[in-house]
Amino acid sequence: MPTRPPPPSATGPNVHLRPPRKTDERAFIAAASTSRTLHGAWAKAPATRPEFTTFLRRYDGGSPLHLGLLVLRNGDDALVGVYNFSEIVRHAFQSTYLGYYAFSPLAGSGLMTEGLALALDIAFRDLKLHRVEVNVQPTNRRSLALVTRLDFTREGYSRRYVKIAGRWRDHVRYAMLAEDWRAKRSAIRARLAEPPA
Repeated sequence: MPTRPPPPSATGPNVHLRPPRKTDERAFIAAASTSRTLHGAWAKAPATRPEFTTFLRRYDGGSPLHLGLLVLRNGDDALVGVYNFSEIVRHAFQSTYLGYYAFSPLAGSGLMTEGLALALDIAFRDLKLHRVEVNVQPTNRRSLALVTRLDFTREGYSRRYVKIAGRWRDHVRYAMLAEDWRAKRSAIRARLAEPPA
């Protein structure tokens, strides 16, 4: 009887990524509740047991359409944030949408940047995708800075693109292609390894 292959994971100098588990529920809900102000109108992290159960069902690595990756700090497994690959489309597209959010108090520490590089490794190496698209609200400076640091290409502006917190919100559209990542990966990883100035 064939067994399901283990879900993708990755480890860097400061963080590691893996799909969420049931045992993450308590820490995840606490982090989401603590980070409500940080997330504002940009993201809605699961903050109750039913919401976490729904999140887990969708992103635990069992679906071919979705994969969630928790970003955990090496050494103590402190929850840094989340990367979610959604609506993975195969065949001629080999594409996905990437959503993400950080958690307090580690937001702004640079760990999500390292985590995004690891997430892109998983997207292109393990999931064999060709395109990762990210859509960011134009007022979300931290998220815009994150995709800029990883050298995503800005492709356009989508008006009233997603309904968040009861309102249709504009988004700036970015993408990374597999061939872009192959060309940029070494330089980006080297830059991330440099100690802060």
